[in-house]
Amino acid sequence: MTLSDTRKAASPTPQDSYVRIRSWLRDLAYGLRFAAFGGREGWIRNALTAAGVGLGVALLLIASSVPHIMDNRDRRAEARAPSQQQYYGPDGERPGEPSDTSVLWADASTEYRTDIVNGLILRADGARPKLPPGVDRMPGAGEMFASPALAELLASDEGRLLAQRMDYRMIGAIGDTGLLDPGEYFFYAGSSTLTLGDGVWRTASWGGPAAESLPYDPVLIVVITLACVVLLVPVAVFIATAARFGGDRRDRRLAALRLVGADAWTTRRIAAGEALFGSALGLTVGLAVFALARLFAGSVRVWELSAFPADVVPLPRLAAALLLAVPVTSVAVSLFALRSVVVEPLGVVRNTALRRRRFWWRPLVPLAGLLLLLNGNTFNSRDPSAEVSPFPIAAGAILTLLGITAMLPWVVEALVGRLRGGPLSWQLATRRLQLSSGAATRAVSGIMVAVAGAIALQMLFAGMHDSFNRTLFENRVWDQLNVSSEYPSKALADRMTEELGRSRGAKDVIATIRTVVSHPNRESTAGLTVGDCTALRKLAEITSCADGDTFVVHAHEDRRQNDWIDTTARKGGVVLLGDEERAAPWTLPVRSPTVLGNKNAEGWENTGVYATFGAIDVRDLASGMTLALVPLNAGVPDAPEHIRNAAAGIDPALRIWSVRMTERDARYESLQTGLLAAASATLGLIAASMLVSQIEQLRERRRLLSALVAFGTPRTVLAWSVLWQTAVPVVLGTVVAVAGGLALGAAMLALIGKEVTRWWIFLPVAGVGAGVILLVTLVSLPPLWRMMRPEGLRTE
Repeated sequence: MTLSDTRKAASPTPQDSYVRIRSWLRDLAYGLRFAAFGGREGWIRNALTAAGVGLGVALLLIASSVPHIMDNRDRRAEARAPSQQQYYGPDGERPGEPSDTSVLWADASTEYRTDIVNGLILRADGARPKLPPGVDRMPGAGEMFASPALAELLASDEGRLLAQRMDYRMIGAIGDTGLLDPGEYFFYAGSSTLTLGDGVWRTASWGGPAAESLPYDPVLIVVITLACVVLLVPVAVFIATAARFGGDRRDRRLAALRLVGADAWTTRRIAAGEALFGSALGLTVGLAVFALARLFAGSVRVWELSAFPADVVPLPRLAAALLLAVPVTSVAVSLFALRSVVVEPLGVVRNTALRRRRFWWRPLVPLAGLLLLLNGNTFNSRDPSAEVSPFPIAAGAILTLLGITAMLPWVVEALVGRLRGGPLSWQLATRRLQLSSGAATRAVSGIMVAVAGAIALQMLFAGMHDSFNRTLFENRVWDQLNVSSEYPSKALADRMTEELGRSRGAKDVIATIRTVVSHPNRESTAGLTVGDCTALRKLAEITSCADGDTFVVHAHEDRRQNDWIDTTARKGGVVLLGDEERAAPWTLPVRSPTVLGNKNAEGWENTGVYATFGAIDVRDLASGMTLALVPLNAGVPDAPEHIRNAAAGIDPALRIWSVRMTERDARYESLQTGLLAAASATLGLIAASMLVSQIEQLRERRRLLSALVAFGTPRTVLAWSVLWQTAVPVVLGTVVAVAGGLALGAAMLALIGKEVTRWWIFLPVAGVGAGVILLVTLVSLPPLWRMMRPEGLRTE
């Protein structure tokens, strides 16, 4: 026989490949059977694994449904927007002729306390008007369709002030097709006096593009990206941890299989089959939890958003990737756990040659994440239109969080290995950790990710909050409402001054008309403010004023802005009242004094040209707005609502917005409370895995514990040893997590151009981690007491 004949004979045949694949499938089937029919202990282990994996899968399925939820919201927003192709207005190219199907509409959105109430006022031009989605007829004068959430609010004592503002007769509810989400406050009201003009438009159909949205603030992108990473990374870590529940008992079963003739590769395939069963059970539980949770999607509101159950559908690609990744991850984690385990017929040997963990690569992972955050995604955080990519931010945050978990095993091994002496309970705990610290650090790793992420988020929000408050304090912020229209009107300004001034919630009213003046060559513009002397004196440092006077108002600090104003508005020169083609010319009086402006609520000075009503005929203004600044009366409860009610009595289409510190403080406080609650819930979930791991280790040492008691070791000593064994990894993990969370938070604040203001914000989260230690120890004491009975020494 030649050498080539030997190679040909040794080459595998298709029959050999078939036998090998059949053998592999048989081993996987054995693993599935062992996992399914492993008795009471096996089912307890499977139940814990299914619960852990199932909760993680449900959360990831909900997260993968967010794109579908937002896409359906956008579609419904477009469906109820007036068609842009038939979007007629008083200043449009077409005259807006009425037809049998056209509808007049005006935006009547408002606010109520901290909630936004959107709505339109409608009037049909003909007998067959095009109906907006969600209603079956056009509301008549004084009638209203409301969303179910708004109708419930109006009928309650909580919405009493809002009901006074929206004095319409309820004739029905808006259907789901006309709402963005179940919790939205939205209405359609009818009017018989609505006429085409300023602020009122005509449309012949619905379903055009929604109003163009402003680009996302780069700071908001950073916050949302970090929040998603912090919420999802601990879930992934928890799934990997749950896949290793019952690992010690599984290794003993594999040793028994080696005793009856199975080889090492067979035991690994059987272990993969057991992992597949647990992950499949977890996927089933996760799908069931997701199906149940989506039924209550409309009753849960996060960041002012909720969803219809029909919208909570995972993207097919993301769902398929998730359903495939969970079993693959479970098998990979199980096989990875066996890399340092030698399963022999007479037992299991772990780490026969105790090898110290390598340190050099561990700090490189979080450092790479921090460098990616600081240098890989620079942008101007003060420019709302600045482009920022979320992917480098997410990658940097993930590397930082995962790098923190890579540091813990080395830290625990390095410190515990140097511990010597102490009470007997301390020695028992430290010796146990010296021999096997892997199980303890695996359970703590999930806590570390959750704690570090929560600290980073709280630092980020605290820095943003304190920076905002400092800016408002330096700029002498007023607690005020701004009421405006989309057109200039002296009559409206006078009415605002009178009727808003009579409101209980108003301390003062400053009503003016705002527009611009342009240089004759249209190369530059400056602001124009028209009002009476009383209002103008409150906006600028004007000492002498009479009707017919004009002023040029400069800023205190920005000299370049002042040069721009003087270039546009030359005293004695001609300017254009507006920047449109039909802007009327006007001569700025040469004797107009130059004065300095006062800072407004937003912290900037309203500079440019000031004119009294006697100096400019408002009818010559081609465009502009009528604006009333209304400082609130802090001594009146619900002062903003009284002002909004008065504004609705003037014109329901008036736009109202606020600059208020108290509401912002309350929202930041509630946000911090929510972050702490979410971190506590995550820690509680991971505490369950720690408890399972702790009880499993106690069961493994049942004979040893019974022997110690039989030799006279007090049970309290063993109980204290369990406490130290739990506390040491958690304390070390908390220290590492706090350091990593502070570093990540500081990096995120540096990314958005803010300063760290609260270094001690980690204390509440660290306190929750200490509570986890106590909880796990207390719950593990009853099984510990049962395992220390003399019966534990019996054997067969």
